[in-house]
Amino acid sequence: MKLQGIISLTLLLFVNAFYAQNSFTSIETSDGIHYITPNIDYPITGTYFFEGGEPIVELNANGTGIYQLHDQPKKEMVWGIECDENGNPKYVKGFESIAYSLWYQCTTNSVSDTFEGWKKVPFSIHLNTLKMYIQGERVKSFSETSEK
Repeated sequence: MKLQGIISLTLLLFVNAFYAQNSFTSIETSDGIHYITPNIDYPITGTYFFEGGEPIVELNANGTGIYQLHDQPKKEMVWGIECDENGNPKYVKGFESIAYSLWYQCTTNSVSDTFEGWKKVPFSIHLNTLKMYIQGERVKSFSETSEK
């Protein structure tokens, strides 16, 4: 019970760090320290659908959201795009696409769940189709005039 309280307090402080504009924070993962930010130069917030329905991923501007795995309930999470220690997003630019790493950690666990650490999944922006993908299967459309 005490561990759950400590984890909750840590996550609360983490989420509050995202309320600051142009913020980034460090996270400790199984392979070391990484830095993440919810801000990049594209309108990434919103709901990403799998073939037009569930499972979904929802990214909120403050670094919170929902992550749903196949045949699983929706779980609240905190998230960020990997960046360097100065807050500049790390990415690989292709011919008509840009690839990022999205880190997320679920903040709600049921009694049967074990503590889940940070997970990294691919996030890509396809400029020719104006679509964004999480894990190559959850998709959201955007326009070049969308708010960032």
